[in-house]
Amino acid sequence: MIYISNLSEHVDQEVALKGWVYNYRSSGSLVFIEMRDGSGLTQCVVAKDDVKEDAWEAATSLRQESSLEITGTVKKDDRSVGGYEIHVSDVRVHQVAEDYPITPKEHGVEFLMNNRHLWLRSQKQWAAMRIRNEIIFAIHTFFQKRGFVQMDSPIFTGNAAEGSTTLFETDYFEDKAYLAQTGQLYGEAMAMAHGLIYTFGPTFRAEKSKTRRHLTEFWMIEPEMAYYDLDMNMDLAEDMIKAIISTVLEKRGKELEILERDTTSLEKTASEPFKRMTYDEAVKQLKSDETARMLDDMAEARRQEEIDLEKEEKEIKKERGSAKKWRKAQIDQRVKEISARIAQIKEDLRNIPSWKESARNFEWGNDLGGSDETVLMMQYDVPLIVTHWPAEIKAFYMKRDETNKLALGMDVLAPEGYGEIIGGSQREDDLEVMKERIEEEELDQDVFEWYLDLRRFGSVPHSGYGLGLERTVAWLCGLSHVRETIPFPRMMGRLTP
Repeated sequence: MIYISNLSEHVDQEVALKGWVYNYRSSGSLVFIEMRDGSGLTQCVVAKDDVKEDAWEAATSLRQESSLEITGTVKKDDRSVGGYEIHVSDVRVHQVAEDYPITPKEHGVEFLMNNRHLWLRSQKQWAAMRIRNEIIFAIHTFFQKRGFVQMDSPIFTGNAAEGSTTLFETDYFEDKAYLAQTGQLYGEAMAMAHGLIYTFGPTFRAEKSKTRRHLTEFWMIEPEMAYYDLDMNMDLAEDMIKAIISTVLEKRGKELEILERDTTSLEKTASEPFKRMTYDEAVKQLKSDETARMLDDMAEARRQEEIDLEKEEKEIKKERGSAKKWRKAQIDQRVKEISARIAQIKEDLRNIPSWKESARNFEWGNDLGGSDETVLMMQYDVPLIVTHWPAEIKAFYMKRDETNKLALGMDVLAPEGYGEIIGGSQREDDLEVMKERIEEEELDQDVFEWYLDLRRFGSVPHSGYGLGLERTVAWLCGLSHVRETIPFPRMMGRLTP
């Protein structure tokens, strides 16, 4: 079977393609079918004089998303989508689709989410899922080449690794169980058996959050490494992110173009060292006059950009009345782009005053919120690793420094406003200290006896982290919301389709 992605191997040959109508137009004795088959798009040209009557009737009966089989000769054509064109000799329709609900016109987010099963067919959603697949493969390749063993942690758990307030509780026969929010504790046990392991699976958070960075069901990559300290942990995370980005830049250039992704920051991330600073240093920078000036300059730049865009929009709308059809299409597309950009500018201008106030009034000991991460990362075009956090705001299993006040934790923040994509730490390896922490957190020690056994029998320094797959996909694709990074997102108020 021949796929559109392989057309370069069949120039001047007759092929049969099976797929769906992505777009369709006719002009007298010619029909132009933009066909997709899951691997890509290509234009198929049906000339009335070149096909039999039944094939012509089939070609003229089509609607968007009709399923069909096309036979024709592959021709190189740089002007066509994908760089190739099919000169059609036969058309066979499997089904003429009903009126397709998703059209080139603008649709609201709620409508698109309700039709997610169909929205997945659109070019940008297709590109995002291809990049997601490449990221997953790159992660497996990275760890496998370094001698890591992939292992699986349970989804049903009897204990809460980070407290039960953000967990989904469920009945498990006669017991209470939770949907896992992390596989980390089990990962530590597996690392004590294999040295280097990673888990890759779904995790669940019951936070009642509606931000653009949150899903209730998402996928996590969680490596755990015996005999790793915090510095080794950071080095591994940086190497992994560089490997992922290098792979996507090399293999998914076409998809990045479809998403109109500016890859400048990604290219820097793949080649330049990450920034590193302590929580103390991050707080000082957040509250600094330099940060305040940066936000003021940003607001001024946004206002000027809005003025320039409104002027451009006014000028090209005047031109549209006398423009040719192809130029009108260009103008309409540009107006759509301007409208989207102006909406983003207005949102930024609304947010900047609150970002500035939040940064100026940030109190040491608080966790970094989404806006705090955004403001910090406006000042960097490569990821930032923030370390040595106040112990009180981090999980009980994180090892502390010699002062017992700072946790040896690390958060990796992505640039361009994407914020935290990795959270990790060196783990506490002392049995008595771990017992004290469990008591301080008012956790049931009996539930954690198996976890304490890891400190009783051959305890060693060890570390690990968790990478959120969907946040990583959003960053690499340049998407504003994680709901577009997973085939069927689960969020507050969203359990279908």
